[in-house]
Amino acid sequence: MRRFKYAYDGFTAILKKDQNFLLHILAGFITIIMGFIFNLNKYEWMFILLAIGLVLSLEAVNTSIEFVVDLVTTDYHVYAKHAKDIAAFSVVIVSVISLCIGLIVFVPHILELF
Repeated sequence: MRRFKYAYDGFTAILKKDQNFLLHILAGFITIIMGFIFNLNKYEWMFILLAIGLVLSLEAVNTSIEFVVDLVTTDYHVYAKHAKDIAAFSVVIVSVISLCIGLIVFVPHILELF
């Protein structure tokens, strides 16, 4: 049970530090609602859920890297900046790929409406 408490503590910590995480949760929630509206098949659901999970997980890893870098140094250091910037870039990469997955899955369903 302690593991769930630690996970919950991590969830509350990321919500306090990173407001973008809330935006990712909202986007994921909207995507799931759209999935029900368009009656996705099981393969489409697998890709959509994987994309949502990857974005949320990588955002959490990014925030944890920011915490560790801030713990190690409060002074400006180019390596600390690189660590934070690269972690943030990894979130951008997976977000763009997730957007592409969303377009591949949802655009045909949207086009069927017309």
